This record gives sequence, structure tokens and C-alpha cells, in this order.
Amino acid sequence: MAEGIEAIYNFLKLSDYVATAGQPTEEQFAAIKEAGYQVIVNLAPPNSTNAIPHEREIVESLGLKYTHIPVAWTKPTFGHLDQFFPVVMENTEIPIFIHCAKNMRVSVFMYLYHRLYDRWDDQQAKSDLHKIWIPNETWQEFIQRAIYDYGPIFQFDDPNAIGSRDFWF
Repeated sequence: MAEGIEAIYNFLKLSDYVATAGQPTEEQFAAIKEAGYQVIVNLAPPNSTNAIPHEREIVESLGLKYTHIPVAWTKPTFGHLDQFFPVVMENTEIPIFIHCAKNMRVSVFMYLYHRLYDRWDDQQAKSDLHKIWIPNETWQEFIQRAIYDYGPIFQFDDPNAIGSRDFWF
């Protein structure tokens, strides 16, 4: 019997329409389809741990839509967010499976999506993020810059709300 998607490293179901995880194996993409997901988004660069060189072909051969936004571990950018946010927004009622190597990049991107687009309060968004990890300094700074720069666009009430390091602990 094939293993379910819950066996994928750092799998986290965020809603009926969104699940996130680390890198699935080739075989696990069939389980993702079987679970009803129709869109796969990959935030891992091609040289990431356990990356599958022909992932796009595998996913598309299963009849699923595939988007690859390679985010360098040490250099996440607003350009990556500008590509990511519309993909999630376009699929709010279509089951979407978002992964990277370990679900760390994805958890930060989803944290920002929930804070900025869904207007979740910090505690709610941080709860899902911390199920995966507590971001390191690079990613904390990225989050802070994103909230500060994107916050006014989305009329975020207090862009300084996450300014202190003890926010994460």
C-alpha cells in the first residue's frame, strides 16, 4: 500500500485547500494527486537537498499544474514573494500543495501570506510557522522587511509589531 501524504517530511495541512511540506519523493506525487491536490508549487532551488531534477515532468504527467519559484536559502527576495502571492491567490478554491526542501521557506512565505493577504493576527500565523521552525536571522530579517514594506500596501495596522528579536521566542 502506498504511503499517504502525511508521510512527506514536515507535512502540514493548513486548510482544506492548502498543504505544505518538505521535498516529496517521486512516488509521493501520486499520493498528493490522490489526496485531491491539483496544483504543486516548489520553492526549492534545483540544487536543494533531495531535489528531483525532473519534478515538473513528473507532476505534469499526473495532470497537475506545476509552478517553480526557486528561492535561495540565504537570499529570499521580494521578487520571490511577488511571484508566490499571485499563485496562492489564484488557487484559493483549488487544492494547492506547496513545498521546498524542508518546509522552511514555504512556512515563512505562508506566514507572510496569512499576515498580509488573509490579515491573520500574528499569533495565529506564527502558530503554523513554529510547527515547522523558528526562523534564523536571515529569515527573521526577511519577514520584518516584508511586513514593513508590504504592510502599507495591505493597510497593515502596525508594521513595527514584529520588530524585536524576542518576537520569535
